[in-house]
Amino acid sequence: MEPQTGLLKIGDFARAAGTNLRTLRYYEELGLLAPTKRSEGGFRYYRTVDLHRVRSIQMLQDLGLSLEEIGGILSCRGDEAEQRTLLDRVEAALARQEELIRARLERLEQQRRGLLEAREKLADCGECDHAPSAANNWCEPCAQNGRSLPAALSALF
Repeated sequence: MEPQTGLLKIGDFARAAGTNLRTLRYYEELGLLAPTKRSEGGFRYYRTVDLHRVRSIQMLQDLGLSLEEIGGILSCRGDEAEQRTLLDRVEAALARQEELIRARLERLEQQRRGLLEAREKLADCGECDHAPSAANNWCEPCAQNGRSLPAALSALF
């Protein structure tokens, strides 16, 4: 930190933000972040409050928003007339992310059910005299009940 200005050099700022110089320069190129000051030598300096902006960008990316979407959200900041637009954009982006997460959770739940079914069937396999082999088509279908194996188990046999 520069004691007389309270500004952070880009390297110190990157460390504090938990990112790297390349990412900060890319954010600047996209208009997501701007240095507070540049030295005569071209060094970038940032305020400590700019860390909040970087962390907001990171949080929105973690939610799955693209940098383009984040740029659209951040471009509305500051102007009172555009506050409603900002809130609407944030709400729409969060609603999209919530739907994506809901769909991802549904897929994960289907996978979990498939794994439970495969584990239950595998417990039955422990009682069976047949071992999966090419001679019995890897137990597909099951020699005990003639039904197809659960997909997660069939893929392993």
